[in-house]
Amino acid sequence: MNPILREPTQLFSRFQQDFNNLFRSFSEQPSLFLDEDTNVITSQWIPPANISETDDQFVISVDIPGVNAKDVEVTMDNGILSIKGERKVEKRDDRNGYHRTECTQGSFYRRFSLPDSADPEKIVAKDQDGVLTITLGKRQTSKPKLITIQS
Repeated sequence: MNPILREPTQLFSRFQQDFNNLFRSFSEQPSLFLDEDTNVITSQWIPPANISETDDQFVISVDIPGVNAKDVEVTMDNGILSIKGERKVEKRDDRNGYHRTECTQGSFYRRFSLPDSADPEKIVAKDQDGVLTITLGKRQTSKPKLITIQS
């Protein structure tokens, strides 16, 4: 016996709900680790950066939580500042007789084009509380000299 569909769109609507429910289980499961960075899904990620400038320096701050300073490389070549590194985090949870270990890894690579006034000899990088701060001094620039024309 053939079932009778009263609404032709009912079948498609049900299929869409089932399809969404299938993938919802992967994306919306609550994490057992409340401090976990859950927006990192792939092995590559782009840490956010803030860039500021003062009269005598440039400051670049990059958020790299969970990254050990020894796993970060900062280089400057031809006016390009490159920052690359890798995050390796292992979290363990033991409760109620269950043992859970979750590992998160990911590499990143950021490049910043700097103006000619950035001095590669005056660069300092510090890592504190998951924030990499790179300070670049500025070169002394000569100010244009006004020349009077004699008549």
